Amino acid sequence: MTDATPALSSAHTPRAIRDALVGTERAEFETRYAEEMGRAARTLDLTGVLEVIDTFRKIAEITQRQGEQAHRMMLERAAQLERGEQVPIVSGSVHKAEIDARLRR
Repeated sequence: MTDATPALSSAHTPRAIRDALVGTERAEFETRYAEEMGRAARTLDLTGVLEVIDTFRKIAEITQRQGEQAHRMMLERAAQLERGEQVPIVSGSVHKAEIDARLRR
């Protein structure tokens, strides 16, 4: 199965942001966006809507860069840590060595 993540057509449209998000992040965006749109309709203040769009646009961009599968794996690791579970840890020096090897330093 390929990691077919749709390209983010415009980083600022709510639909493109939602489509680029995965799992619980997509659901959270939909909920928070709807809440802020409702608040904006009552107050005529778009500040909350724009904050939600900006926050989730950044997450969508990270998801696009990493790919959906890698992003889902990161979310699962974060959930494991929040539950107090043990997760494999790699030291910074090991990561640096891997990066150096890739860059052939």
